[in-house]
Amino acid sequence: MAGDDAWKADWAAVVAQIGEDFSDGAVHYGVDRVERGAIRRYLEPLEFDCPLHYDPEVAAAHGHAGVTAPYTATVTFAMGPVWAPGESVFTSAERDAQPARVSVKPRMPRGAPPTTGYFATDMEVEFVRPVLEGERVGRRGNRLIACQPKETRVGRGAFLTFEGEMVDERGEVVVRSRHTLFVYNPHQA
Repeated sequence: MAGDDAWKADWAAVVAQIGEDFSDGAVHYGVDRVERGAIRRYLEPLEFDCPLHYDPEVAAAHGHAGVTAPYTATVTFAMGPVWAPGESVFTSAERDAQPARVSVKPRMPRGAPPTTGYFATDMEVEFVRPVLEGERVGRRGNRLIACQPKETRVGRGAFLTFEGEMVDERGEVVVRSRHTLFVYNPHQA
């Protein structure tokens, strides 16, 4: 590559790793089990009145072993904690301070050039089955399936697409997902 596109070569090591899984192989479970009260709190601002999510008899009549969480809540129940007692969430009191830890921070492939920003651009989700009250769900896998270096209006970086799953405690897949992030260095003002 020549001229203005030479920076794209910095992403060659990442492109070469397409197909690799960047997880540690473990299932990382959400901090809490799926609880009926948490399901209710999830439904409340949506005014989502579906008895599958609060009435055990209705859920059983439709073939479920218990009250189900809405499909869209599965990600919430699979997330790790952002805060724990005795901790501060933010690293400083400054405007735009960042939290000490986040549950959605990307794990970068080896050899990726350093970047200072990222945001999600899209997500595809296949819901295999609903999660039930009392279950614990976690994330498994982080396979890189695409790396496209690109310069956008916000900066230079790459669109990285990963695949993973969410599973119950028996390892049964409840969700398959694919998401793309743009990781980048902002243009200088």
